[in-house]
Amino acid sequence: MVGTVETRIRPAARVVCLDAAQRVLLLHWRDPADGSWLWEPPGGGIDPGETPLDAARRELVEETGLDPAAVRTGAVDVARDQRWNGARYIGVEQFFLARFAEDRPALVRTGLLPDEQENLHDHAWVGPEDLPALPDRLEPPELAKVIAALAGPSSAWARLS
Repeated sequence: MVGTVETRIRPAARVVCLDAAQRVLLLHWRDPADGSWLWEPPGGGIDPGETPLDAARRELVEETGLDPAAVRTGAVDVARDQRWNGARYIGVEQFFLARFAEDRPALVRTGLLPDEQENLHDHAWVGPEDLPALPDRLEPPELAKVIAALAGPSSAWARLS
């Protein structure tokens, strides 16, 4: 007998962080249910009463310690359908842009919850040319297009989309 997977609709927001060299910040997570690995931008669920922008800024601080003031207004909506921790998450997430003047700003993990501390393995600042070569799954799979839409037609990412 095949078990059913619970489907959850979860309002969420994410932040595309670009450093001075146009590299994007990706977090490398291990799924606690099946041990699979994935890369995705910082972000997470929107709390009750919170706007998507507020959630994006809060999640950025919790997961990276980076300056929330760097997160700009204006978002790109991205339809998501992802499995995580034994459940399927569907819905539209808002992706925001944050730009940082330095190369590869340092991160801190002090805002992570205990399960996040356990499952966040690493991070990487990834250039457009290196995105397709990442080991493990990339979420969302069309991330280069999302980055190009946020960063604009003159960005290094526009050539990939």
